[in-house]
Amino acid sequence: MKLSFVATLYKSAPHLAEFHARASEAARRLVGEDYEMVLVNDGSPDDSLELAIELTRTDPHVTVVDLSRNFGHHKAMLAGLAQARGEHIFLIDSDLEEEPEWLAEFAQLMEVEAADVIYGVQETRKGNWFERWSGELYYTVFNYLANIDHPRNIVTARLMSRRYVDALLQFREREMVISCLWVITGFKQCAHPVKKHMGSTTTYSLAKKIEHATNSITSFSEVPLRMIFYVGLIIFAGALLYAGYLVFHKLVLATPMDGWTSVMVSIWLLGGMIISFVGLIGIYLSKVFSETKQRPSTIVRAIHGQSTPQH
Repeated sequence: MKLSFVATLYKSAPHLAEFHARASEAARRLVGEDYEMVLVNDGSPDDSLELAIELTRTDPHVTVVDLSRNFGHHKAMLAGLAQARGEHIFLIDSDLEEEPEWLAEFAQLMEVEAADVIYGVQETRKGNWFERWSGELYYTVFNYLANIDHPRNIVTARLMSRRYVDALLQFREREMVISCLWVITGFKQCAHPVKKHMGSTTTYSLAKKIEHATNSITSFSEVPLRMIFYVGLIIFAGALLYAGYLVFHKLVLATPMDGWTSVMVSIWLLGGMIISFVGLIGIYLSKVFSETKQRPSTIVRAIHGQSTPQH
């Protein structure tokens, strides 16, 4: 099989019929009838699953992977990639903010560049000023702390070779950040500028974005732990200097020190730092705890359609 279209479903019912039609047309233009479409139902609360199953009855190219519950976008994408059998795999969101027609441009660039991955990058990040500013801040901080060079403003849409996807599926992390796994898998990857549409309302609230940033940094960087050590050294050195200052005033200048304010500020400052540092260490320990349990990343309830699992 030459091509696999892979997309996840979550509140996708309003867009599914149009997505299927446009994706099918894009696939036929590139490879004829030698393609499949893998749709992963990530516990969608609407009737996305029923509509997708209906597609399998009318289109033999469609396969529906029904997960037992909502596992999250990243894990659902990996479940779809594990099911895909094509020589090339086109991963894309099904909400039509990303165009299925990008496939032709991606395929042409992949051939020209002899690359294993062509991924989309937004020309201008969507959203209001706060979303754009916070996005720039996130990438700046993350790239500074992590040991990888994460592209800015990437989208889900990407065309990948079979060997790249096979390598990507070797990762067995439970606390995964798939965009970072895309980077560290390696191979030749090329960016292609795209314009992402603003269609559906985002399901990523500010709290989820903060959680995602925390998970990304603690999953791919040990720098925060090192910073705790260095901050401790700085505080210790500052305390020694201040102790020497107090001894000098007491023995040489015989000046009594009014210490109530400084003591209270020090207690609150150090107390807050200690609690936050313990919490940071706890995040790392919780990740170790999660990984050692070896729970499955996803559980498939059923597979509907003509295709059979490859992995």
